[in-house]
Amino acid sequence: MICDICGQDGARIRRVAETYGKGKDLIVIENIPMVSCTRCGESYFTAETLHKIERIRLHHKNFAVERPVEVASFA
Repeated sequence: MICDICGQDGARIRRVAETYGKGKDLIVIENIPMVSCTRCGESYFTAETLHKIERIRLHHKNFAVERPVEVASFA
């Protein structure tokens, strides 16, 4: 796959989880396809992926399954 940042072959899709919001408005979106380039080291979401993330965030009640999450403080 060609990297949109450096233009070289070497980009791969990996699946990541991202958190959005905070407190009671926190949502975790899992299995998001992220493009990662082995040549330049950059990682990015495609425009299509960003549009879908925004749709999920706006309508998360239709997509989300509530699960308990443990939270730890670094300090």
